[in-house]
Parts: sequence; C-alpha cells; structure tokens
Amino acid sequence: MNTMNAKRYQQGTGPSQRQLRVAELIRRTLADVLARGDVHDPDLTRMPITVSEVRTSSDLKIATAYVMPLGGKDQQVALKALARNKAELRHMVGRELTLKFAPDLRFKLDETFDRMDDTRRLLGQDRVRRDVAADGHDDDAERD
Repeated sequence: MNTMNAKRYQQGTGPSQRQLRVAELIRRTLADVLARGDVHDPDLTRMPITVSEVRTSSDLKIATAYVMPLGGKDQQVALKALARNKAELRHMVGRELTLKFAPDLRFKLDETFDRMDDTRRLLGQDRVRRDVAADGHDDDAERD
C-alpha cells in the first residue's frame, strides 16, 4: 500500500477522488446488473435489491457494497445470494471498469434506513418534542 495513502487514512481525511469515482461506477453497474436480472439466480431475480453505496479500499482491490432488498424483507437471503454469485458479479463489474483488476466484492446490509427510522421514532416522542420546543424558546429569548 502506498504510504501516502496510509497516512491520509490515519489522519481521517477520507477517500480520494479516484476511490469515490470507482465506487460510484461499481454501485451503478451492480444496480443495473441486479435490476436487469443478468445474474441467473432465482433468489436475486425475484427480489429488487437497492445498492445504496459502495466503498473501496485505498488500493481499489476490495469494494464493499451496501445493499438492502426492497421493503427490507429477506435480508439474509439477499446477502447469501449476493455472496453466492459474487464471482459472476465481479466479472460483470470488471467488464465495465477500466481497472487492471476487478475488485473483490463484499456485501453488507445498509443499516442507514434503520437508523433513520430510529431517529424519527426518537424525535416523535413527547419528551423529546418538549425539549426541542423548550430549547427553541430559550434561543428566541436570548436574541431579544
């Protein structure tokens, strides 16, 4: 691994433009392949799967795709089907990219939807609404 890249990530500055560009190309390609049903696996063809994000390692050899089946149902079935077909998916992604090597694909559930629901539920509680309203009222009093 390039030592400059290693230092960059230790400092927490985030992915490079190249990583972001490659990750987005992989995301689009996976989404298209899954939407068209190009992979001949009954588990994958019967359920729409959203590919919300892809993150790549600094050397672009590993790509982690964050996925969620539509409606959030059969999550483990979807993950197992994607893992089972990862060689074929990698081959399809490799054809679209102009990289020397196609990245190894890994799949994880996208949990941002669950966190958004939890946040919405939390903000909907009476106690939290009262606290937010009280904080907003204090700010108005400080301005006068």
